[in-house]
Amino acid sequence: MDIRKIKKLIDLMIESDLQALEVKEGDQSISLTRRTPVIAGAAMASMPEPLPQVRTQRGAIETSPMVGVFYAAPNPGEAPFVKVGQTVQAGDTLGIIEAMKIMNPIEATQSGVIDEILVKNADVVQYGQPLFRFRA
Repeated sequence: MDIRKIKKLIDLMIESDLQALEVKEGDQSISLTRRTPVIAGAAMASMPEPLPQVRTQRGAIETSPMVGVFYAAPNPGEAPFVKVGQTVQAGDTLGIIEAMKIMNPIEATQSGVIDEILVKNADVVQYGQPLFRFRA
């Protein structure tokens, strides 16, 4: 689905004060859920309840809780929040997803070692898309 269509759907949700919206177009579908807005000047929005982790034979996978743009570092030119092989604790920031000009931290829902980073900096991510794989 085209990012412009997604932005139009987001605008429609705001205008209509909808909390959730699901659209299917052929074999493509998108599900959007509104979060509590942040007051202007606030550093970062509080995160909604994390999605359940997906377990695979290779370990757990952190998924995206929303549609937006993924950023691996706090600012351009700075070191990324995490690297492959790094040990993280539950609650550590793994990255940021920008949605509607709001920076939302992505926090680890478990402790472990980052085995693989499945997205690149500035990638547009979808709700439920795998972002990080933890070592089993």
